[in-house]
Amino acid sequence: MMKGVHFLAIVALLSLTSSLVSAYDPSPLQDICVAIDDPKSAVFVNGKFCKNFTVANADDFFFQGLHIPRNTANPLGSNVTLVTVDLIPGLNTLGLSIVRIDYAPYGVNPPHTHPRASEILIVMEGTLYVGFVTSDPENRLFSKVLNKGDVFVFPFGLIHFQFNVGHTNAVAFASLSSQNPSVMRIADAVFGSNPPINPDVLAKTFQLEPKIIEYLQKTL
Repeated sequence: MMKGVHFLAIVALLSLTSSLVSAYDPSPLQDICVAIDDPKSAVFVNGKFCKNFTVANADDFFFQGLHIPRNTANPLGSNVTLVTVDLIPGLNTLGLSIVRIDYAPYGVNPPHTHPRASEILIVMEGTLYVGFVTSDPENRLFSKVLNKGDVFVFPFGLIHFQFNVGHTNAVAFASLSSQNPSVMRIADAVFGSNPPINPDVLAKTFQLEPKIIEYLQKTL
C-alpha cells in the first residue's frame, strides 16, 4: 500500500515539474534549429520548424550594428534595441537574447516586466540608478547606483527600471533568458491598453480623479 502511495506521489511530482518546465523556452535536442517561416523548406525538430541543417549558414547566427548609438530624442529619453529570434533566427531554442539600451541625460527605461525572462545588465558608459520590486505582499525594492563595468540582475518577471542619473549619455547591454522575452511597460499597459480600461476602475485603483485617468489614457 505504501509503495503505491509513494509511486503516485512521484508521478504527481513529475507531472508538476513537466508543467513548470513547459513555461520556459524549450531545451534544444540538437545542435542548431534555425527558425524559418516556410515549413516546405524546413524540417520538424523538437516541436519547431527549422531550416534544413544542410543549408544553415553563419548569417543565421549573426547581427550587425549593435555598437551604433540610438536616437533618444523622445519623452522618456531612452531607446531600447532588442535582438531576439526575429533578428537572429539561430537563437531559436537557445533561450537567450540581447538588448542595447541608450539613455539621454536623465533618461529612463520605465518600470516594466519581461513575462518570459530574467535579465542581467552591464553598464558600458555612464551612471544608472536601477532596481526591481518583489511580488506581494512585500513589494520590496532592491536598488543600486551602477557605474561603468557594474553588473545587476533582474529576476524573472519582476517589475524593474533603469534611470540615467548622470549629466552625460549612458549605454547598457543586457542578456535575457529567452529567445523572445517580450516586454510590458507598466504605464503603457495600464493607461494605454486597447481598448482602454474603464477610467472608473483605474480611478478607484490609483485613488485619482477620473479626469486625471482620462488625461493619462489620452497621453499614453
